Amino acid sequence: MKSVTDSNSAAPYAVNVVLPCLDEAGALPWVLERIPPGWRPIVVDNGSTDGSPEIARSLGATVVSEPRRGFGAACHAGLLAADADIVCFCDCDASLDPGLLTSFAAQVASGEADLVLGRRRPQSRGAWPPHARAGNLALARMLRRRTGLRLHDLGPMRAARREALLSLGLTDRRSGYPLQMVVRAADAGWRVRERDVPYLPRTGKSKVTGTWRGTWHAVRDMRKVLGEEPLEAAR
Repeated sequence: MKSVTDSNSAAPYAVNVVLPCLDEAGALPWVLERIPPGWRPIVVDNGSTDGSPEIARSLGATVVSEPRRGFGAACHAGLLAADADIVCFCDCDASLDPGLLTSFAAQVASGEADLVLGRRRPQSRGAWPPHARAGNLALARMLRRRTGLRLHDLGPMRAARREALLSLGLTDRRSGYPLQMVVRAADAGWRVRERDVPYLPRTGKSKVTGTWRGTWHAVRDMRKVLGEEPLEAAR
């Protein structure tokens, strides 16, 4: 299998892809092989014990260590380590194809959108557990009441400009990070768009939605974000 850096092609604009990672050795080769040519993958290791960092390095990815456990901690560490104008985010569990991010980045680069989110479309019955889907639907409804955004999903696949994201002053370092990004973007008047993306069964067990308890903790974190007072943020 080729390294993600083995390409003579280059994107017309600089893009980094942040990939939060906790024990994803089985999924990393599939994920990194699908990073668009010329893009820089940043694998943020959140305490893996299965050799994930070594695998990522061997395949040409930049590896950042974030010892503080939490999805938001890993995502934000990747954002801080990014050096491209446009930053994308994608799960590192092979449930989402990062190659689809080319259209996300194109919308941001063209000025058509400020934040593009992936609306997950399950490709099999087991790809998205019922309890996780129900929790996501409930949060989407609460988000609509809070911001007016008519979104269907708060999934992890997304793209925006790096400096604009930093201007949002994101503080959540747990499961509420993706939602806080959307809430503060809406408060700042950003144009938020959704794109359908195929959602595949993940490799390995989910650290969040694989259990009712994990889902409950995620919903609790996100409800806390929705209760925040609107902050002044740059448009």
